Amino acid sequence: MSVLFTEIVRAQTKPYWEGSFLHPFLTELQAGTLPMEKFRYYLIQDCYYLTHFARLYALVAERTAIPELAEQMRENGAHLAEGELQVRAHFFQQLGIDEKELQETAIAPTAYHYVSHMYRQLVEANDWVTAASLLPCSWLYAEIGQTLMQAGIQSPNPYYQQWIETYGGEESAIDKECALLNRLYQESSQEQQEQMVTAFVISAKMEYAFWEMAYQLEKWPAGMRG
Repeated sequence: MSVLFTEIVRAQTKPYWEGSFLHPFLTELQAGTLPMEKFRYYLIQDCYYLTHFARLYALVAERTAIPELAEQMRENGAHLAEGELQVRAHFFQQLGIDEKELQETAIAPTAYHYVSHMYRQLVEANDWVTAASLLPCSWLYAEIGQTLMQAGIQSPNPYYQQWIETYGGEESAIDKECALLNRLYQESSQEQQEQMVTAFVISAKMEYAFWEMAYQLEKWPAGMRG
């Protein structure tokens, strides 16, 4: 029996996937001790990320000749618009993050590189390789939300608890997407299979780096002057 794509990539990303659950950004978020400055920075960087994430869903849906993949990408885009993007807008309103702050906050290197990595798949690979690069975000967040909700985690910070609850109910949608990518992996050439795995693994590593980016308030190097 062939090994599933999802089994391969989860085995290869274990330190980053499981490491996300242990990262201080998430452990302090659960405890309510995460500095609000870091949460605000995360939200602003995530706004940039999610805006492009939604565009990528639309681009894959537009370009693919695989009806099931087009449908999945459209569903994902609709879910994103009705879920995370609305929640982010609500957070911005509650926390007073306005357009001026968004414009004045530079996009962090990790956020920029992560988005660029996914766009690159559209140029150098194909539509289902791009879909593989998009999967870690929704899959990891769904798993985090489900794990924390099932464990009965209640952050004393209401904003952080709202963030946890945002991701607690996406298992069925993720299962459907994983099944589709497992099928496309089996139907792909060896080269395409390797591209799918590489695209997913890099995105999973970037997910871990995203927590670190927010926790460290990552900035571009200032450079040097002679």
